[in-house]
Amino acid sequence: MNTTIVGLAALLLGTVTSYAADAWKEADVGGTKIYTAASGMTLYSYDKDEKGKSNCYDKCAANWPPLKAEAGAKADDEWSVVDRTDGSKMWAYDGKPVYTFVKDTKAGDMNGEGVGGVWHALKAD
Repeated sequence: MNTTIVGLAALLLGTVTSYAADAWKEADVGGTKIYTAASGMTLYSYDKDEKGKSNCYDKCAANWPPLKAEAGAKADDEWSVVDRTDGSKMWAYDGKPVYTFVKDTKAGDMNGEGVGGVWHALKAD
């Protein structure tokens, strides 16, 4: 019985960790290493956000969809989970929430870089 419980706990922990690993990845776009969503879409940070808090809602979030975190997602190194005011959760890098951009239509697009002077592609160190 104890072996079964330990095995199930290990499986569950592996599943939660995989949510983090499956949410984003590193990509090389024109010689620049960036982070992308698992789909390959560029991830962006927003200067008006605070560490651990998104300030992008309504029309902003329609244009800059948050990178949603699955239920049970856990922090992974520089990556953490931020609560949104609507009760959903999103990923953050180094405490700053991350987003995609609706005008990026295919993997590798970086059309949101520099928009309004406040949106920046998330560079991978």
